[in-house]
Amino acid sequence: MTESNAPARQRMPLHWKIAIGFVAGLGAGLVAHYGFGADAGWVQAFTRYVTQPFSTLFLSLIFMMIVPLLFSALVVGVSEMGDIRSLGRIGWRTLACTVLLSGIAVVLGLVMVNLFRPGDGVDPELAQRLLSEGAERAAAIVRDSSEQPTGVQMLLDIVPQNIVDAASSNASILALMFFALMFGIGIVMSPDSPAIRTLRRGIEGIFEVSMTLIGLVIRLAPYAVFCFMFNLAALFGWDLLLRLGAYVLVVVGALAIHMLVVYSLALKFVGGYSPLRFFKGVQEAMLMAFSTASSNATLPTALHVADTQLKLPRAVSRFVLTIGATANQNGTALFEGVTVIFLAQFFGVELGIGQQVVVMLVCILGGIGTAGVPSGSLPVVALICAMVGVPPEGIGLVLGVNHFLDMCRTTVNVTGDLGIAAMVARDIEDVPGAPVLDDAAA
Repeated sequence: MTESNAPARQRMPLHWKIAIGFVAGLGAGLVAHYGFGADAGWVQAFTRYVTQPFSTLFLSLIFMMIVPLLFSALVVGVSEMGDIRSLGRIGWRTLACTVLLSGIAVVLGLVMVNLFRPGDGVDPELAQRLLSEGAERAAAIVRDSSEQPTGVQMLLDIVPQNIVDAASSNASILALMFFALMFGIGIVMSPDSPAIRTLRRGIEGIFEVSMTLIGLVIRLAPYAVFCFMFNLAALFGWDLLLRLGAYVLVVVGALAIHMLVVYSLALKFVGGYSPLRFFKGVQEAMLMAFSTASSNATLPTALHVADTQLKLPRAVSRFVLTIGATANQNGTALFEGVTVIFLAQFFGVELGIGQQVVVMLVCILGGIGTAGVPSGSLPVVALICAMVGVPPEGIGLVLGVNHFLDMCRTTVNVTGDLGIAAMVARDIEDVPGAPVLDDAAA
């Protein structure tokens, strides 16, 4: 038996499959909308028995993985701060910069999406028809939203009395995140022992299994995108494209401002580092991040850039960049906030200041708990939507353009990791046992 010399057939990248599903679903939906009408019998039957059930199944699979994914990612991200004990305030400075920049990113995104309101202008009756396709789920979301606590009680409920109950309710996800953060801090503060190491490895295993399963679910995304886009295009027609284009411009504009303006100001006034020199030095990492849409895949390149181009001490770069690949997702936090408010505007769900503050807090924490892989933020977006009464089915709107936006926000994430490393390096001389910057590296 002879071996075939023919080259192995290369698989089409997932983002191309999603793009094909997006275009095919959009085209078929527009034909149905303008050629037959949304009220045509076969259109209603096709959406009711084919596209809607499959898209609901896809969302259910994502929701199924939310609790183990977020819990394990947050605990692993925080527990890796165990190096704080050896690096002193470098760890706390890293954490402070991460939270501060993530907060600024989310606030910037919320301001822009509220200022330009890309989701406004859709006929409320048409939006309501989309909701009626999943009437039971929509009713449950509205009911849960109306039962949300407000004021002081909302703050008190962040600390859960029953973590199992919190994990079983989308409305209590902040409580679950708080418990995960406290659990990770507890691991960091506990004396190193075989039991603690085993516990940490076990939680890392949960994270890896969750990511594997999320990867399997994401493979269904091209088909889910087709179903989502067919349903939406058959209902909304060309108006959908206008709203989607405005949404993309708001996200990209906010990401650009955050990276070019906020990072530059932080580097100049916090880190004492030249923004021009910084952006010139990190070009290789930025291109890698844009092409792979994965912070984890870009980590080796980022470490190389930190050593050779930015001349950062390894005691800083190894710690900050490794933690940042998971815990510092500024661009992702911004994207999640804009997307939730965009979908709320699209469906006519008015979110008050208190609810938007909740969105901001979850996005900041979600930036810590979001995996540094392509599409790692989609489960968090779907979850936040359910929390504030926005139909999670609307996530299908953004799936078709998600890969391009993922490339953009990953570039911001990786650039932010390197920026924080440069800012933290300013205090390296004050850390006992750390290498000292020479003139060439300063």
